[in-house]
Amino acid sequence: MVVRTSYSFEFFPPKDHEGEERLWAAVHALEKHAPDFIAVTFGAGGSTQHRTIGVTQEITRRTAISTVAHLTCVGLTKQELITVLHTYRDAKIPAILALRGDPHGGPRAPWTPNSAGFMHADALVQLINVFGGFKIGVAAFPDGHPSSNGNYEKDIEVLLRKEKLGASFATTQFFFDVSKWEKLVESLQAHGSSLPIIPGILPVTNVKQLHRMAELGGTDIPAHIAKRFAAVEDDADAVRKLGIEIATKLCDDLIAAGAPSLHFYTMNTSEPTLEVIRNLENAE
Repeated sequence: MVVRTSYSFEFFPPKDHEGEERLWAAVHALEKHAPDFIAVTFGAGGSTQHRTIGVTQEITRRTAISTVAHLTCVGLTKQELITVLHTYRDAKIPAILALRGDPHGGPRAPWTPNSAGFMHADALVQLINVFGGFKIGVAAFPDGHPSSNGNYEKDIEVLLRKEKLGASFATTQFFFDVSKWEKLVESLQAHGSSLPIIPGILPVTNVKQLHRMAELGGTDIPAHIAKRFAAVEDDADAVRKLGIEIATKLCDDLIAAGAPSLHFYTMNTSEPTLEVIRNLENAE
């Protein structure tokens, strides 16, 4: 019996009517694959809070797909976070991805937390767990958290602490080397962890966007992949085809390595992700 791979998809709240139409077209195109969940991001300091709630609630209403709303603690007080949790609960959002969020200047920049807020996401996980009523997810970084300065054991300790405080799954930053995901999973399991680590996949369609996102998230772009993208970066169609090829190969390798499911960063469009899924299913 062949066990079919399951998927989840990530979107960001659109800024205008055109963006809303693009998002809903993507959601409806992808929902036929019965995703485990659809995640919606949360702007820095709650800048997209109302749009995140609105989009997440509407996805649930229109599709009955389980949703995960992101929540970041940068720039928000504990009381403001509690207010958001009440709003999420009233909106019947079942799960939250608890994140620290980035300071101004990016994830490697120093920052001073709100004196009435939290310094790290583990405290946010604890707050959500005590509040109750939500499944809690967290972020994982196969290439290392950008602020941990290469201290891999620290990253493992942080994930273990978040699991202890109530996290029940993790989605990773996008990456390109399956061995990095395997090492992360094996390192956690060696400490007795049962936290599912869902790998994040970015089907690349824009080289400048790739480098910007990689810098922000601490993703290592292997030299051979960077070279291939550099060779076609002025040809949008070639970039898209290459991105789909690389994403398909990574997904194949992850499935072979036992990944529990695949999480796609859609950038609010469906076709690149759909092409990767078609490639995977045609190979079964």
